[in-house]
Amino acid sequence: EAGRKHFGDGDYERAFEYFTKAADFGDVAAQFSLSLLYREGLGVEKDEKMELYYSEEAAIGGYPMARCSLGLREWNNDNNERAVKHFIIAAKLGDDGSIQSLKEMYKCGYVSKEDFASALRGHQAAVNATKSPQRELAEKRLSGRS
Repeated sequence: EAGRKHFGDGDYERAFEYFTKAADFGDVAAQFSLSLLYREGLGVEKDEKMELYYSEEAAIGGYPMARCSLGLREWNNDNNERAVKHFIIAAKLGDDGSIQSLKEMYKCGYVSKEDFASALRGHQAAVNATKSPQRELAEKRLSGRS
């Protein structure tokens, strides 16, 4: 929480401190946030190796955006097979951006019809797993529709 607050306030040095502490305890969101700070050089010197390290740690820990980010990195480096694997994993964790990337890669012939269909099914299962009557009620109340 504190890291995100400092990040939102533009205090990247303090955000870096808090994200580092949280990442040391295995917080995957903090690990991914550190990768972004290293990528952009916010509050810390740009460091591609540290960016990749924290992206991989967050992805291994199950953080969908980190997995998608690794997929984009591989796609940009023409490692299409690896990109597809990252996108499929992220899609099955419910990441919408990965579905869109897979759709583009499917159009280009990098993803088989079977793999794309499997990713879509996995994505839908992940989305469905987040649904519950309690969550829907809370969303209604928060939006003022109750």
